[in-house]
Amino acid sequence: MDRLRHSAWRYVAEALPPEELPMLAAHALVDGRDSPALRELAGLPRRGDGDEIRALYVQALKELGIPLPDEETAGRCLLVSLAFGLEEGELTPMDVVARLSTTVASDTREETRFLSVAADYSEWIGPDELPGWERDLRAAARSLTASTDLGASIGVPSPRRA
Repeated sequence: MDRLRHSAWRYVAEALPPEELPMLAAHALVDGRDSPALRELAGLPRRGDGDEIRALYVQALKELGIPLPDEETAGRCLLVSLAFGLEEGELTPMDVVARLSTTVASDTREETRFLSVAADYSEWIGPDELPGWERDLRAAARSLTASTDLGASIGVPSPRRA
């Protein structure tokens, strides 16, 4: 997996904090990527100036010919990533809710369903309703992961089909 290509959608979806970018750059250098901005970024401290870090990250991607996706594509990748994480047991239903932005756009029926079920959660959901909501969210995640063509974009080796 190409860490930098994978990071581009996470950056646009605001799922990659700036303090992680210097270490990402260092790993990319170890992986054989190289550019002046990438080297400079790798040398910055994690708690450095966020604006400088972001600017160098974007410049490094440009120097390496890695395009930043549009916000809609990045949001769709976030949805799919959360669905795969839930399905693989890496995330809990509550993790999905915490990481999901309600401003994410959906393009397919499965994306819309997953987003809709996730948005149904509220802190006032009763304990007797919670298992049903979790079951519905897991079912929506399975449907999305089985139908998506975005698996490679988010770092899943090959899209799986049900």
